[in-house]
Parts: sequence; C-alpha cells; structure tokens
Amino acid sequence: MKPLLCVLTATLITMASPPLHPQPTQAAPRADAQRLDYRLQARPVAPRTWVIEGAVADFGRENGCNIINTAFIATGAGVVVINTGPSRRYGEQQRHLIERTTREPVVQVFNLNLHPDYFLGNQAWADRITTALPGSIDGMKASGDTYAENLYRLCGDWMQGTEATPARAAAQAGVHTLGQHRLELVRLEGHTRDDLVLIDHSTGVLFAGGLVFADRVPTTPNADFDHWIASLDRLESLLGVGHFRWVVPSHGPVHEGGRGIAQTRDWIRWLTGHMRGHAEVGLDLTEVLNMPVPARFANWAAQPAELHRTLAQWYPVYERRALGGR
Repeated sequence: MKPLLCVLTATLITMASPPLHPQPTQAAPRADAQRLDYRLQARPVAPRTWVIEGAVADFGRENGCNIINTAFIATGAGVVVINTGPSRRYGEQQRHLIERTTREPVVQVFNLNLHPDYFLGNQAWADRITTALPGSIDGMKASGDTYAENLYRLCGDWMQGTEATPARAAAQAGVHTLGQHRLELVRLEGHTRDDLVLIDHSTGVLFAGGLVFADRVPTTPNADFDHWIASLDRLESLLGVGHFRWVVPSHGPVHEGGRGIAQTRDWIRWLTGHMRGHAEVGLDLTEVLNMPVPARFANWAAQPAELHRTLAQWYPVYERRALGGR
C-alpha cells in the first residue's frame, strides 16, 4: 500500500470540531512519573488537526523524555499521525488519545526524521504503515538500538518494553490528496541527512520537524549547517507565497509565521561564527564552553546543556579547519 494513497470509501466523522486557529500556547501537561503517565492532551490547532505538545525542555525523568510535539490530522478518509514519541509507552498512550478524539481509523504514520523521539513509539503502530524518508530509515536501523539504550539511561522506567522499530515504508515527496486534505511531503536536509516536512495546504499548517526550533536551543548531532540554512530559506520562501501560516516545530511552541525559522537561522549563524572565530584565534574548547551566550538566547530551553553538547562535538571540527585540515 502506497503512502497517503489509502482512501476509505465512507466519509468518516470526527468527534470534535476544532477552532480555525491555534489557541494561545500552553505549557505541556506535567508527566505523572509515579504512574508513568505522560498525560497527553490533544490541542486543536486547525480544522481536524491536533498537536500533542511535549515539554519545551531537555530529556529528563521528570518529563519521561517527552520533549517532542506529535500531531494527527483527521482527513475524512483516515487519520495521519506525525511522529510517535520517545517510547513504546508514549506510542500506546498517543494511540489511545487519538482513538478517544476521532472516530476515524489511522491509515498513515510519519516519522519526520531519524532521531529517537520521532520514532521510538512505532511499536504501538505495528499494524499501520509507518513511513519516513530513506535516509531516516537507514539511520533508524543503524542507530536505533543505541538511541533506545541512551534514553533508558536518561529516563529509566518510562522506556520499559521499548525496542527500536524503524519505519517500514519510504516516503514519496509530492502532493497527495487524502479525504478533504491536500498534503504535501517535502524532502529537505540540514538538521539531519533527510528531513521530512509536511504541509497541509487545506489548513495552512506546516509540520516542520527538526528543521525549526522555537524558544529552544537546536540539537545538532547530525547537522550540516550550510544545508540547514538553505532549508530554512526554502521554508521562508514557501511561507512568503502563502503555502502555510501556522508552524508546528517538533520542539517548541506552535506559532504563526516565521518566528521559529528566524530563531533557528539566527542561532545557526551565531553558533557557526562563534566557533569559527574563536578557533581561528586559537582558543581551546574549555575557554569557549565558559563563554556566555548573547542575551537573546540566554533564556531558551535546554540552555546551556544543548550548547555544550554542540560545542563538544563541533568545535574540534572548526579547530581542524583553522589549522588547515578538513
């Protein structure tokens, strides 16, 4: 069965009619660690479209490693799910929430990239089509077990029973009509080798994956900074011609317009210039780690931990370049 081509013969009815525009950003409900309950809530952001907000934070036991926004769209011909969360338990609770919210069956599940919180909930969707770009599938197969082990160390019991289950079907870029929704899959890159973006032209909502962060320090383990900037420029051009209005980043609040695109671009440009400039004058990693960030970034979530991880990985690369190496 091809992605997005499974069309039901009957028109199915959603249980709730969400408002036409996203409501003001709310804090994600606090996880109940004692009961291992993520307390997931479906927040309507457009007609027949819901986001399940994760904590705008770093991975931790207090949030069950749930720092990702997942989402689902009831198209009238079945539900499309976007990202499945950091654990089997999350995927199961996500599935129950979707079943309580809409009577439509799930026909398609998308993982927008290879990072663990995008796909470690796939076990709960074993009887559905799980789909990602080919490079993401390769990355899930190569690193999935390591991702799961790392999250076990960070979040303990939340990860019980979780086994890395890569997506099974390769996403096909292009525009697909499903029910009452015209959905476009766009392949970009920069945050990872293969970054899948989904635009719902029927509602003007962009599901940006890891290319866009809002009010949070971007993660960079698989980054290509030049390609990332180019992808952000592409998204900005699509915003400019009206392909979407609302942005659902995988990390950070849902927002209108180009705020998250601008924040992410600003961070990447500052970060790469920061590393390049200090490497060229011979500062070592310890000195750079102890430097403050500009005030505009100081209150972002996951600061300074995410910056320190980025510097530990990437600053040696810039040092080698400054010395004439690759």
